Amino acid sequence: MTETQTANGNRAVLLLIAGIPLTMVLAATWLWYFVVEGDLDLVGALGTANKGTLLSPPRQIADFELRNEDGAPWAADAEASHWIFVVPVRGDCDAGCENLLYTTRQIHQAMGKEMARLRRLLVTDRPLTQVAPSFPATQDGSPLPASMAEYIERGHRGIGEAYLPSPGFERLFADAGSNDTWFLMDPAGWVMMAYPPEVHYKDVISDLKFLLKNSNG
Repeated sequence: MTETQTANGNRAVLLLIAGIPLTMVLAATWLWYFVVEGDLDLVGALGTANKGTLLSPPRQIADFELRNEDGAPWAADAEASHWIFVVPVRGDCDAGCENLLYTTRQIHQAMGKEMARLRRLLVTDRPLTQVAPSFPATQDGSPLPASMAEYIERGHRGIGEAYLPSPGFERLFADAGSNDTWFLMDPAGWVMMAYPPEVHYKDVISDLKFLLKNSNG
C-alpha cells in the first residue's frame, strides 16, 4: 500500500469517527420529534416494567401554584432531593382519602433504609382547616378524629401539606378518580406516575426500589 493510500485510509477512519456523534445527535433529534408529535409511542414500543401508570406528558409541580396553609407559596425546592408520594384530596377526606393516606404510609415504612429518600405530600383543593374527616372508620382501627389536624397529628406526623384551588387541582390530577389514586413525583419536581387502587402495594414497592436504584435522587 502506498503512502497516499494509507493517508487516504486514515483520513476516512477519522471522518467516520468524527461523524458518529453527529449521526447520534441527528438520530436522537429525529426520534424526539416523532415522540413529541405523537407519531411514535416510545414507551409502548420498548415496553415498561412499571406497575404504575406513566403520565404522558408528566407535569412539573412548579407550574402549579400550590399554597401552604397560611396562603404563602409552597416551597417545592425544600423537597428537591426526594421522591414524593403525592396524595390528592378533593373536598372532604372520605374513605378513599383515608385509605390513600394509610396505604402510602405503610408503603413508606416498608421501604426500610430507603425511607429517607421518600416523602409524602397531601394536596387538598382548599386549606386543610376547611377539610373535614368524613370516613366511617379508620384503616388501623383508631378512634375517629374530630378534625383533619387531629387525624394528621395522630397518625401521619411528618407528611407535607399544601393546597391547590381549582382549576389547577383538576389539571394537575386529571388522571385521579374520586380520592382513589395517588401520584409519584421525582426529585426534579415532575409528577410522572399514577397509582390507581388496583395496583398492589408489593408492585408499588417493586417500582420504587427500581427507581431508587437507578436514580441519583
